[in-house]
Amino acid sequence: MSAHLTAATRSAALRRLAEQRYDVIVVGGGVTGAGVALDASSRGLRTALVERGDLAMGTSRWSSKLVHGGLRYLARGDVAVAWESARERHHLLTRIAPHLVRPVPFLVPLDAATPPPMAAVLQAGIHAGDLLRVAALTPRSALPRPRRIGTTEALALAPGLSTDGLRGAILYLDGQLDDDARLVIDLARTAAAHGADIVTRCAASALTADSVRLTDGLTGESFTARGMVVNATGVWAAEHAPGLTMTASRGSHLVVRAASLGWPRAVVSTAVPGHFGRFVFAIPHADGLVHIGLTDEPAPGADGIAPDVPSADETFLLGTMSRAFARRLTPADVIGRYAGLRPLVSASGGGTADISRRHLLLTPDGGPVTIAGGKLTTYRVMARDAVDAVAGRLGSDAPSRTSTLPLLGAASAAELRTVSASPDLVRRYGTMASEVQSLARLEPWLASPVVQGRSTIAAELAYGVLAEGALTAADLVERRTRLSLVDADRPTALDVARRVLDWATSRPHPGSVALDS
Repeated sequence: MSAHLTAATRSAALRRLAEQRYDVIVVGGGVTGAGVALDASSRGLRTALVERGDLAMGTSRWSSKLVHGGLRYLARGDVAVAWESARERHHLLTRIAPHLVRPVPFLVPLDAATPPPMAAVLQAGIHAGDLLRVAALTPRSALPRPRRIGTTEALALAPGLSTDGLRGAILYLDGQLDDDARLVIDLARTAAAHGADIVTRCAASALTADSVRLTDGLTGESFTARGMVVNATGVWAAEHAPGLTMTASRGSHLVVRAASLGWPRAVVSTAVPGHFGRFVFAIPHADGLVHIGLTDEPAPGADGIAPDVPSADETFLLGTMSRAFARRLTPADVIGRYAGLRPLVSASGGGTADISRRHLLLTPDGGPVTIAGGKLTTYRVMARDAVDAVAGRLGSDAPSRTSTLPLLGAASAAELRTVSASPDLVRRYGTMASEVQSLARLEPWLASPVVQGRSTIAAELAYGVLAEGALTAADLVERRTRLSLVDADRPTALDVARRVLDWATSRPHPGSVALDS
């Protein structure tokens, strides 16, 4: 089976959906839906995924891009969720996606905001989190033991820290995801490699247990597709699941230049005053960028595709993070901003920060299997549980394989060092970086950066069209790459993306471009 997603594979999949019966039809192309498609197809079930927009269109591209081991949940006493997070982090780091998920140091400054009693509690909690790492069998070579470090070492990792009252820091490691949207793309492509049909720009309605009405967003044509239906639509899940109540929580982030914070080499964690266990993070990323996040606020009625970042959220994030650094951040430092809506299962009382991050599985008679809630780190467990429910309806006893199934591009660090491509491409595509590199050799302009100062080259946009199912310039700039995260880069990036689309689609046989030579 081909892992390449193109306009042509989309059209062929739509024809099959109209003519053939499937075992599983997944509605929703975020991380959970893509995970369901991979779990089902890897069990040998005939699977299709339909998404009304593009892959990773909503919440799945707006995370903090961290794969947490569950410290926050441990602080709240939710040991079950913390353990689940630690176990899934292990799978992602060591087998599923080591090309995308990598260890990253976290630094908790010990200053006036963290008096000795609080520091002792924090250190005890972090060491308890390390016990979960041990239980999950994650080796110390991947995530070394947490430790207390002195001021000199702390400043070496984060030179911009304020030295006022600084008495060292707590250092520990957790997981960082280079790009959350890329995880979704790789899940979908790996599912395609196992035979799944992936169809974007296809709206679903009238979901039942074994049928769904589909409308092609490009032609307007509608038809009924047959197969056991899984509702994995995130914050929209309640639209297809009567009786389910979802609460949307907004997680806002800001993008700043690393120079604004003294070029930190570790994630700097700053405690939120008055909220034990809550932190704001300054997270270093490629191209000299730092993402600051996040908030956790109720957001009824917010746009699920691209929620606005309120000025109050920006003020809160800048103010909280400035407490840890010598230079105070101002709105002038912000070069981009984004927010995502967490799809939380409602609970009585308390704010959204107190609602459990556990997922909910619904299997009503006559209705679709609905998987709701949860979080990015545990997408695989959510997908497994949903497919287990579908398999029960089908009478299949094929077990889930995804805890040890590598995604497309996954390889060990030693193997990745042998890939014939630039380090930037290997960091984003793993072993598939050689395919992107081969495109860069076709035309000189494809090897050039899309935007000055950013490492993304035009060949990555071409690869998005020829292998990753991108249909529009926005698909390329917002989800196949993340060039749009910097506001000033977006216009230039869109111009280049349109040129790439014209180049890729004007070829006599766009899908015939050699991607492996």
